[in-house]
Amino acid sequence: MVRLLRPFGRAVTYTRLLHLGIAVVWPAMWLFIEDAWWTWAVAAAALAPAGLVPAMRTVEGLQARLLLTGHRHDSESTDIVVAPSASWSDRGRLVLWLEMRLLLGCATWLFTVQLLLTSVDSVSAAFGRDSDAGELFRLGGHDWWHILLAPVALLVLAVTLVASGHLITALAHRLLGPSPAERLAALEERTEQLLERTRIARELHDSIGHALTVAVVQAGAARAAGDPAFTDRALDAIEETGHAALEDLERVLGVLRESERPVSSRPTLTDVGRLLESARASGAKVEADVTGPLDTVPGPVSREGYRILQESLTNVLRHAGSVPVRARVAVAAGTLTLEVRNPLTAEIPGPGRGSGLRGIRERAALLGGRARTGPDEGEWQVLVELPIG
Repeated sequence: MVRLLRPFGRAVTYTRLLHLGIAVVWPAMWLFIEDAWWTWAVAAAALAPAGLVPAMRTVEGLQARLLLTGHRHDSESTDIVVAPSASWSDRGRLVLWLEMRLLLGCATWLFTVQLLLTSVDSVSAAFGRDSDAGELFRLGGHDWWHILLAPVALLVLAVTLVASGHLITALAHRLLGPSPAERLAALEERTEQLLERTRIARELHDSIGHALTVAVVQAGAARAAGDPAFTDRALDAIEETGHAALEDLERVLGVLRESERPVSSRPTLTDVGRLLESARASGAKVEADVTGPLDTVPGPVSREGYRILQESLTNVLRHAGSVPVRARVAVAAGTLTLEVRNPLTAEIPGPGRGSGLRGIRERAALLGGRARTGPDEGEWQVLVELPIG
């Protein structure tokens, strides 16, 4: 019983009835001037050119969102579009919507009023009084049992109100919903947002992960060395790496706060010297071989290449510690080659483990390149080749 009465405790049930009432206000006023059936036909015909106006979909969409779904006009949690009509298909659906709204509104209000009048007639007839209030349902005689028809009429009235509200809402989702082109555009936008979030997650992982790894390695080495001079150098390295990580964090947070703000000032391969020095300051014995014009590498490739190299060195420090490392950065024949090799240790990360290695492969795949990570001739190797043509 409570479940059946629940719709009547929701405001949207009554706003839907109001929405249907708005559709028939002006045709109903016209009836006071000319009481004829053809006035409704003229009203229906007048709606057709109105539906061809692109801005009309915005007006109808805002009404439907507010009155039919109970959402705010700026809500994105509904399938009702508030953008102007962009194609003739949208205009055709809007014309059909206006006609169906008028037809359903007229039928609902006519049926509702007649049911109310019928309930009054049934009570009057039960007490021996004549009433001509209802024109759709007329009762003959003055039998006592006519009073039993009053709750039946009210029950049918309640069902009519709820059913018509659900029907007009379903029509709104169907006729005022996004077209296939708009759905595709929304899907593409959503995909771009997910890709951007994934990229930002990788940025944070690589930058902050590298800084924390350097800090942990430096702190451990300083404690083990017991040398004040070495401790000072370790603290300097931690401070420098921490400042760089804070700059990256502020930049990424700025992008998150302002979604339309372009990503800028990201490190590129021209800053590879700073990255190598940071790794050396952490205790790794890095032997670097940088060849080719790094400044000619396109921006996206250069930025992603820097992050790949950063993550590769971070993995060495995290899993192998202070070991000899050979890093090679080469630009030749339309290809950027990044290679980092270090001696194998007792604990070897598997080729599919860790978000760092997975991030390297994802970055390479997005740029149309390839990445290989794993043991090679007694060493751990990260080899990435990216096209730059």
